[in-house]
Amino acid sequence: MIRGVKFVSIPTRDQDRALAFWTEQVGFQVATDQPFDDKQRWIELRIPGADTRFVLFTPTGHEDRIGGFTSLAFWSDDLDATYAKLTAAGVETLGPPRKEEWGSSLLFRDPDGNTFVISTK
Repeated sequence: MIRGVKFVSIPTRDQDRALAFWTEQVGFQVATDQPFDDKQRWIELRIPGADTRFVLFTPTGHEDRIGGFTSLAFWSDDLDATYAKLTAAGVETLGPPRKEEWGSSLLFRDPDGNTFVISTK
């Protein structure tokens, strides 16, 4: 039986730049960073305290996925505090958290232009 999500891929053009962004600005931790082929490394990141990992990797032929809206959503207990922390770290947000009837959300971008949503759980 399926028991969970092991990892989600975040497409990137520059793995070193992406690694610095996700670890230094967002606060993820490196789970593994090893050679994959002659062009890329296999870089898995984790959110402290969470099981799901994120891979900074773009399969050959899928470069067109870089820089769009992702189908990945993060969650936070406190969007206002998350917004303050991200903006203080220099992360590009698309405005402060928005409160809607269905809940609250916050959008941000990584250096490759990938857009992510953070919502309340």
